[in-house]
Amino acid sequence: MQTLEWIDWTVLAITLLTIVGYGTWQTRGSKNVKDYLKGGSNSKWWTIGLSVMATQASAITFLSTPGQAFNDGMGFVQFYFGIPIAMIVICMVFIPLYHRLKVYTAYEFLENRFDLKTRTLTAILFLIQRGLAAGITIFAPAIILSVVLGWDLLLLNIFIGVLVIIYTVSGGTRAVNVTQKHQMVVIFIGMLIAFFLIVDQLPQDITFSNALDIAGANGKMEILDFSFDLNNRYTFWSGIIGGTFLMLSYFGTDQSQVQRYLSGKSIREMQLGLIFNGILKVPMQFFILFVGVMVFIFYQFNQTPVNFNPTAIEAVLNSKYVKEYKSLQKQQETLFIEKQRLIKSFIDSNSPETTEQIALSNNANDAIRAKARDLINKVAKEQDIKVESNDKDYVFIHFILNNLPRGLIGLLLAAILSAAMSSTASELNALGSTTTIDLYKRNASEKTEDEMVKASRLFTFAWGIIAIGVACVANLAENLIQLVNIIGSIFYGNVLGIFLLAFFFKHVKGNAVFHAALITQVLVIALFLLNEYEIINLPFLWLNFVGCAIVIFIALILQTFLKNDKIITT
Repeated sequence: MQTLEWIDWTVLAITLLTIVGYGTWQTRGSKNVKDYLKGGSNSKWWTIGLSVMATQASAITFLSTPGQAFNDGMGFVQFYFGIPIAMIVICMVFIPLYHRLKVYTAYEFLENRFDLKTRTLTAILFLIQRGLAAGITIFAPAIILSVVLGWDLLLLNIFIGVLVIIYTVSGGTRAVNVTQKHQMVVIFIGMLIAFFLIVDQLPQDITFSNALDIAGANGKMEILDFSFDLNNRYTFWSGIIGGTFLMLSYFGTDQSQVQRYLSGKSIREMQLGLIFNGILKVPMQFFILFVGVMVFIFYQFNQTPVNFNPTAIEAVLNSKYVKEYKSLQKQQETLFIEKQRLIKSFIDSNSPETTEQIALSNNANDAIRAKARDLINKVAKEQDIKVESNDKDYVFIHFILNNLPRGLIGLLLAAILSAAMSSTASELNALGSTTTIDLYKRNASEKTEDEMVKASRLFTFAWGIIAIGVACVANLAENLIQLVNIIGSIFYGNVLGIFLLAFFFKHVKGNAVFHAALITQVLVIALFLLNEYEIINLPFLWLNFVGCAIVIFIALILQTFLKNDKIITT
């Protein structure tokens, strides 16, 4: 296990406590619902843009994404290609409507357009998926940091959750917006430092161009995949089609994002904030993935472990497979020495044939790592223990702890925890707001401003406790960033379809939409399970498009049989 020096602890503590203290102090005294839930509706566009980015860019982004690129290259950036398209549609359709209706949540609009039960169902679907996601955004950094640093997982889950609860409950939406600006600054600084340190630590005779040649020869720089092969999870088409529908639903109907731009001072500020996000988001994700590729380059010149997960290594070294594992370690060491000879030859000759040989060497290394994962899985199965053999999520944190200077390690850890706090704060804020406005206020007698603020704080606190509970019982998936996107994809397509029916199909009424949404949610979950058991081949990104299409189709069919249903217009 890695240990932190006093300077790392100092940097980490000062950064986190400053953010929490500043957010609590700056937003003290929110006395009415507008201040607490919409931040007083006075946010500038840059605050909105950074807050929207911080909400989406959780700790999972900064832990998992570099590991994704380390293993699979830059292709994952295609997942984000739908964001600019989605931002334009939301700016043109969603924002003017939400602003005109003066809603606190996106789901208020659905009662105006359809009926109370459709509003309530959609709000509940949001609460389920976002409540689960809030737990995962706490759990993701907690499980990795606990494994690598030896910190207690339960206490770490509670620590992250409590920090977020303090300022989110205290200051509401404005507290989230204020703190997220500073969290994004910490995150950007941390990632830039990591990138420049990797470049600085490359051998003196390796130019940046050489590094890119090696990365390219190993397939790490393959960004675009125009194939229609459903076996490829991330392609240009899944990003443009599935990604657009996912982002439309996430940014247009997910209250954790809607609440960020509803705090805007005007329609123009809201729109500029989202356009700012749409312009910057893809380059930011490209850069984070590129950091992962540079970590891959770094480990061309530095020995890597056979597996990056310390718990997995410990489990196999204490099993009957220890000799086999150590044999794989020796094979990897021998392969690494041979690869250094090939790299030296490449530097001298700059020959394309040599880069191909380096790629073959890396393929052999991947084969060794795959055998190690098989051994780890055998140990886990035979001893009936939970050990994660897929080590993508541990690559970047391993690099940070073993190769960055003291003090900067604390800063990078602060960046990771800041990302966890920023996204979790937005989620808790939105969960509390939706519960207050769409369930409590709508189904209760008239309440005073003070009672509504107290209820919002109470619900936000309750959701914080639930998120901590989910984090404490969560299990690792193949890749944490995929887990969050899978949870979203199961629900988002259906929710987006409901909103599109409200916007563009004026003859469709409440009963048809309500029953169509119930049927669709069951079908989408069934399709996901069929894909998981390999009965069908439908990558999760496509669930966003399929769910949206199904609910629209079923609602249109049902409407033809519901002659007496009344439509409510705005």
